[in-house]
Amino acid sequence: MPNIRDLGELTGEVLLFGGVYSNLQALDALMEVASARGIPTSHCLFTGDAVAYGADALTCAKRLRDWGCPSIRGNCEQQLLDGAADCGCGFEDGTACDIASKTWFEHAARQLGARAAEFWQSTPDWLQFRHAGKQYVVVHGGADDVARFIWPSDDMDTFDREILAIQAQTGPIDGVIAGHSGIAFERIISGTAWINAGVIGMPPHDGRPETRYAVLSEDGVRFHALRYDAEAAAQAMEQAGLVQGYEVGLRSGIWPSEDILPAALRR
Repeated sequence: MPNIRDLGELTGEVLLFGGVYSNLQALDALMEVASARGIPTSHCLFTGDAVAYGADALTCAKRLRDWGCPSIRGNCEQQLLDGAADCGCGFEDGTACDIASKTWFEHAARQLGARAAEFWQSTPDWLQFRHAGKQYVVVHGGADDVARFIWPSDDMDTFDREILAIQAQTGPIDGVIAGHSGIAFERIISGTAWINAGVIGMPPHDGRPETRYAVLSEDGVRFHALRYDAEAAAQAMEQAGLVQGYEVGLRSGIWPSEDILPAALRR
């Protein structure tokens, strides 16, 4: 059974974001957005994966801890806590994603070492909250697999199964807020919203360097582009020796590989 933290009733705007991915410049920009919109830290919800492709795993972990926004564990946090050798995404052996992931995960593990528990030992698996009369649950990937990729092109049965599995743990819900896949979207499945907030650490494979976050208000969810110093983030990766293609992706807005994407979402 997942460890679930109940945030109670949230009012006003709620900022939703995922996948910091060790991208310090993007995290700083996101925090500035929250401040400019007057959204309190208690209403900034993080769907996990504090670390990944970028250069600044330890600094991002510290920044998130000090900011204190409600967060859940992504697969990257869980794998670091477990002392694993990779990110646990289940990439097929020998694919571009599999090869690159070993390098950036090792980099993050070197920076954090045994300190992973300091940052994420008490972090819950899921969050739940009420907003504008609706009940929401925040998960990372899927109900039973933290690293499950769920895409906007998936069929309704996929979403139905996930929503039913979540409700088996929480009771009735009006919406799921998820992360992991890297692409922001909303699907309405039999009246239940599945909202992927996207990630701020990597662009959504659309040819622009901006990344994505979402804001939930009383009239629904809206997705926003996050503009940040992508060039500085890419240069930090190069200086750290992280040159497997993701540094190019920060500049171009195109992922270095489409290995993980379903056919419907490939260019």
